[in-house]
Amino acid sequence: MARIAVIGAGAGAMAAAARLSVAGHRVTVYERSRTYGGSLGRYARDGFVFDTGPGLLHLPAVYRDLFVKTGKESLEQCLTLTQVDPASRHLFADGTGVSLPNASRAGVVRALDRAFGEGAGARWGEFLDRAGAAWNRSRRPLLEEPLPEDPRMLSRDPYPAVRRRRLLRAARQARTSAEVGAWELEDPRLAALLDGYALSYGLDPRHAPAAAALLPYMEETFGSWYVAGGMRALADAVYERCLARRVEFVFGAEVVRVSEKDGRAAGIELADGGSVEADHVVLGAQPAPGLLPVREEGPSGAPHRGPVPGRFLVLLSLRGAREAGAVHRTVVHTGDPGAELEAVFGGRAAELPTVTVLRPDDPATRPDEEHEAVSLMATVPPHGPVDWEDAALRERFADAVIGRAEEAVPGLRDRILHAEVRTPAETAADTGAEGGSVPAPALAGAGGAYLHAGNRTPLHGLYRAGGWSHPGGGMAHAGMSGALVAGLVVEGDGFRGSQ
Repeated sequence: MARIAVIGAGAGAMAAAARLSVAGHRVTVYERSRTYGGSLGRYARDGFVFDTGPGLLHLPAVYRDLFVKTGKESLEQCLTLTQVDPASRHLFADGTGVSLPNASRAGVVRALDRAFGEGAGARWGEFLDRAGAAWNRSRRPLLEEPLPEDPRMLSRDPYPAVRRRRLLRAARQARTSAEVGAWELEDPRLAALLDGYALSYGLDPRHAPAAAALLPYMEETFGSWYVAGGMRALADAVYERCLARRVEFVFGAEVVRVSEKDGRAAGIELADGGSVEADHVVLGAQPAPGLLPVREEGPSGAPHRGPVPGRFLVLLSLRGAREAGAVHRTVVHTGDPGAELEAVFGGRAAELPTVTVLRPDDPATRPDEEHEAVSLMATVPPHGPVDWEDAALRERFADAVIGRAEEAVPGLRDRILHAEVRTPAETAADTGAEGGSVPAPALAGAGGAYLHAGNRTPLHGLYRAGGWSHPGGGMAHAGMSGALVAGLVVEGDGFRGSQ
C-alpha cells in the first residue's frame, strides 16, 4: 500500500483519488480552499441556486465508469441525469434561429434545413461525418491513453478536410476551425455555429486546428445532460464516493512545493511550514510558480499560446415563473464575430459578446414556482490583461450581457430581483487558476500546440490530473485524466489505457 498525496480537490483529482484508494493505496487530498469541486462551484441566495462553473455534462460515460469502478452504487443511483432536449437554441444577428435536438443527427439536419434552407442540414451532416472520422482516428491516443513521451503522432490534424480544386490556383484545404466553417459549411450561420463551439471552450477558431470539429461532434453524438440540483451535485457525488472509499481530505492546506529525494517525488511541503511524506504525488491543479522541483516545457508541460480565456457570469434571480416550453440552453451569437475574437484574444472586453443563457427547469434552483434562476455566460479574456476587479467595467459588461440575453428572454431586465456578477477574478480566487483561465480540451494537430501537460512528468512518482493536464479541460476530460493517472500509478509506465 503506497502513500499518495493529491494536490487539489477538483473533479480530475478526486476521480484519481477514488480509483487509487480502491486499488488499495492510502490517499490524502490537500486542497487550498475550504471546499472540494474546483470549478464546480455553487452560489446561493434567498432560495436561488446557481452553478458557477459548467452547467451541463457531456460524455457522462466517463463518470458512469468511475462509479462502476469504485463502488456498488451507479452514477444514476447517486444523482439524477436528464438529457436536455432541445440540446440548444441558437439565435443569429440576421434574426434567424434554430433549435437543435439532443443526440439526433437526423433531427439536427431537418432543423437546419427548416431554419436555413434546403441543403444546410446536409452540409452540417457531412461535416459531422468528417468530424466522426477524426474522432475515430484520434479518440484513443487523444483521450484514452497517457500522452506519449514523443507526441508527434498527435501533431498531425486528424480532420479529413475537403480538398477543393480552384481554377488556375492551388487546391485549398481548411487547416483551422474557422476555415472549415468558411470553406466547407459556406453558410455564415453554420460557420457561426461551429465558431461558437470553439469559443465556448476558450479556443480561437481562427487558429484552433480543424480538429476542433470534435467538440460539436462529441456534444451532438453523445448528448448534453443536466444534473438535478446543478453540476455541483456531481462534485458532491464524487466527493461522497471518495469518502466512502476512505480517501482523506485536508482543506485549507496550500501546497507550496513538491519535495524530491533521490530523483523522485518524496512528498509535499505546506504553506504553514508542515511537510508530508508520500510515495507518489498527484498534481490536480495548475501549478503555481515554485511548486515543481523540475521545469517542464513543450507538450509535456503547459501549452504556450498566450493568455487563456475565462468566463464572465451573470447569475440572475428573477420574479415570474419560467414559461412552459422554455429552452434550457440558448446561445445568442454576436453580429460581429471578428471584433469579438479580436477582443477576447487581444485582452479586451467585447462590445457585442456571444452569450449563453441557461434556464434549468429545476425546482432545486429557485425558491418556488413563481421565480426563476437564470445564468448568463460569455467567454472573456482572463484577469490580468483585463482588470476584472474594475467596478465600472464589471457593471458595463454585465449590462451588455443582459442586453444580449434579452434576445432569448424578452422582458428579462424587468424581472431581475438580484444580479450576481462573477468574473475571471473570482475564478482565480476560488480555484487558484492563473487569471481565472479555464483550460480547453486537448486537440490533435497544429504541431501539438493544443496538447496539455502529460500525465507522467520527468520526476518519477509525480503525476498530473485535471483540466490543466492531458487530455485537457472540461468535465469529461478531467475525469479521463483521473483514470489515466490511476492506471499509471497502479500498472506503471507500461499502462496504455483502458482496453
